[in-house]
Amino acid sequence: MRRIREVVVVEGRYDKNALRQVVDATVVETRGFGVFNDKERLALLRRLAARRGLILLTDSDGAGFVIRNFLKGAIPKSQLKQAYIPDIYGKERRKAAPGREGKLGVEGMPPQILLQALERAGATFEDGDTSGERPPITKADFYELGLTGHPESGARRARLLARLGLPERMTCSAMLEAVNIVSSLDELRALLD
Repeated sequence: MRRIREVVVVEGRYDKNALRQVVDATVVETRGFGVFNDKERLALLRRLAARRGLILLTDSDGAGFVIRNFLKGAIPKSQLKQAYIPDIYGKERRKAAPGREGKLGVEGMPPQILLQALERAGATFEDGDTSGERPPITKADFYELGLTGHPESGARRARLLARLGLPERMTCSAMLEAVNIVSSLDELRALLD
């Protein structure tokens, strides 16, 4: 599985699941049109874009382009790459009927087409050499820092999310993934002191 440096932005969880079977990447959902009114999610996307860059991978239907155009206006162009899937007509396996336009979305694309879309967008594929990277923050680190498994863990996580400018409703796993992008373990410790 090829690893991508940029954060890939998709519409929903089924898109995220399909993409994670193809590449090793941080994948963030817009939750469809929910991103329009979710200031915290938009702030997170801006931070991720500044830190690692974003690749937009939305469906090729009208709704996908509305979301794409909204994000194109909200994220600096220099921090954004566009990945497009082709118009393939059909329906996803989990659905009883095709979508309004009859096109497959990201979740219905064959893996090789998703990979080609990312390659054409200019995704930065990493060869697995992690010598220049910092060690990842783990669930064990979260426990050691009192962010899980302790009576005050929920309150500590809430304070940390606020200090990092991350959405307050993040699950512990989503928080761990985001913290690994925006912070190091030493920076995390300093924020918690």
